[in-house]
Amino acid sequence: MAKVRLSEIAHARSGDKGDGSNVGLIANSRELYEVIAREVTPERVKDHFRGFVHGEVDRYEVANLHALNFILHDSLGGGGTESLKTDAQGKTHGQGLLQMQIEVPEELLGEGDRG
Repeated sequence: MAKVRLSEIAHARSGDKGDGSNVGLIANSRELYEVIAREVTPERVKDHFRGFVHGEVDRYEVANLHALNFILHDSLGGGGTESLKTDAQGKTHGQGLLQMQIEVPEELLGEGDRG
């Protein structure tokens, strides 16, 4: 097993949903999706964003796209029109999630997949 950042095996998109942010995490392959689906739980995501996410984290599986979609409730300080946060729309939350490290079987990592 190798410990890697999600950025080495997936990509992400994020934005806002009122006072919560929406983060889509897309694996680079079906095999990596299976690992990510097992490892990137709502509890781990909430812990990763501790101090920013004050509500629950919901996770939705989009297996046909090798993706997970997370809703980070109460993470934007009121949302775009109310918040004093630098990123009141959650645009950086996708990049933030890609910094999480998980254990991945080494045989699933290709050249350049390890930092």
